Amino acid sequence: MKKKTQILATEDDLLLDLTFHSVPASLLSEFAEKIVKPYYRGNLNAAIQDLLHKTIAEQDFILSHITHIKSAEV
Repeated sequence: MKKKTQILATEDDLLLDLTFHSVPASLLSEFAEKIVKPYYRGNLNAAIQDLLHKTIAEQDFILSHITHIKSAEV
């Protein structure tokens, strides 16, 4: 069963600020050094947004293949 997400027309107006708790400084530093600096020109915000989009797309891809495999087995 595929769940549809309703998108508001004013989605761009609904920008949020996020706070992360209990994230080790070493993890954030390593993420910045290995991912943010080389691939996102040091823009942590862009990196997090892009990786969230990619993660959602990957999850949708995986779920569609699992559904396809289960349908083929029936």
